[in-house]
Amino acid sequence: MKEINSIQAADKTSLTDAAVVDRILTGENALYELLMRRHNQKLYRVIRSYLKEEQEVEDTMQDTYLKAFEKLHQFRQDALFSTWLIRIGINNALAKLRERNRLSPVSLLADQHEDYAFLLTQSNLIGLVNHRNPEKIAIQNEIRLLLEKAIDSIPEKYRTVYTLCEVEGMPVDEVTQCLNLSESNVRVRLHRAKAMLKEVLFNLSLNQEVFEFGDKRCDALVEWVLKALPSDS
Repeated sequence: MKEINSIQAADKTSLTDAAVVDRILTGENALYELLMRRHNQKLYRVIRSYLKEEQEVEDTMQDTYLKAFEKLHQFRQDALFSTWLIRIGINNALAKLRERNRLSPVSLLADQHEDYAFLLTQSNLIGLVNHRNPEKIAIQNEIRLLLEKAIDSIPEKYRTVYTLCEVEGMPVDEVTQCLNLSESNVRVRLHRAKAMLKEVLFNLSLNQEVFEFGDKRCDALVEWVLKALPSDS
């Protein structure tokens, strides 16, 4: 595997996703690392909105990257690579759910129970946000965990839209392509998700560290996938 730092320094800021894909298709497989590092966070968050077990999420990410590499020649240059990749990731996550008999193909489209119970009152959450002391980092971590648990609590079809739109910051038109939904449907689900989370949790969830996938976890996944790819031609 080529040295990670040299690849990032040379290419990360200068190559578009489409340009990276073109070079990989000519045999520079090591450049696949650039695509993984650019999209690991986004892919993790969307798959995490379907699957809860961390190991299962990472396994699905690995499968997604390998499948995307195998089908890289099918990527249309007029599309966003992130959208194309997320579609593959969602299909893999749904397939895993069906394999485990958690959900049938029919029930994936059915309405789910929408009751939501908050763990803390609004005043407690505000207190956590506004409290200033030497343990600020620990408090922020606690808030992040509360947010993740809150988002996990809402039904999947709302959770996925909310994660893509509000946590990941994807535009609505890109979300419609990822999920094969109409723009109006996406907006309705997003509105419903916000209502279930309530105003306080919605404001808190603007923190982009929710469902964070970085540092050692990111490095480990990138290294695993690169080793599984064929050698550069």
